Amino acid sequence: MRRRALLGLALTLAAASVSGTARAGDVDTMLAAPPPSATEAAVVTASPAGPTEARRLPRLGVMADAGLPDGANASLVFRPLRWLRVHGGGGYNMVSEGIRAGATVVPFGMGPSATLETGHYFDGNANGVVQRFAGQSFSSPLLQRVGYDYTNFHLGLDFGYRRVTFFVHGGMSYVRAQVHNLDSVVSSQASAASDGNGTTSVSIKQDPTVQAWFPSAKLGLIVYF
Repeated sequence: MRRRALLGLALTLAAASVSGTARAGDVDTMLAAPPPSATEAAVVTASPAGPTEARRLPRLGVMADAGLPDGANASLVFRPLRWLRVHGGGGYNMVSEGIRAGATVVPFGMGPSATLETGHYFDGNANGVVQRFAGQSFSSPLLQRVGYDYTNFHLGLDFGYRRVTFFVHGGMSYVRAQVHNLDSVVSSQASAASDGNGTTSVSIKQDPTVQAWFPSAKLGLIVYF
């Protein structure tokens, strides 16, 4: 009886010893495993760069274009959205300097576009330009002060959008101008027609305003930085 009790106790102690050894081996295996490398940790913890960062477009740029009635212009461009850009700058039409501002909507970032612009050219002497074609003897008081306001309503095509954009725009333009020195021209013609014998006199107290709509177009290039 005593032998059986001792044998049972020995078997119990042996089983407990084996179980403890197995658990200790598991712990030792876990402790012996190498820690993750810095690259693996970076892969796990670092979040991937979003597609928005990769596709971010430059917002500022410069634009050069030429056409009618715009003349030649240089402008600064700001693009707050992929489909919208605004611009402002100055120009020259071979007579005087001017200013212009506008906005362009490009629904798909490139391709079809719609532009609205308004500008003003200050008064300048246009006789020099006309003399290149009519000769140095030509001179008219009507051309001594030529300036105008204009507004463009254009549709067009824009090619490229990230760093460089080339565009062709066309449509209709509204132009408003004042005719200066018309009083002196009419008076001199009336005096010449009467040969100094008549008493007819013509007086224009205010410079008349001329307004017109006509087709217009331009070419341009934008470089973003």
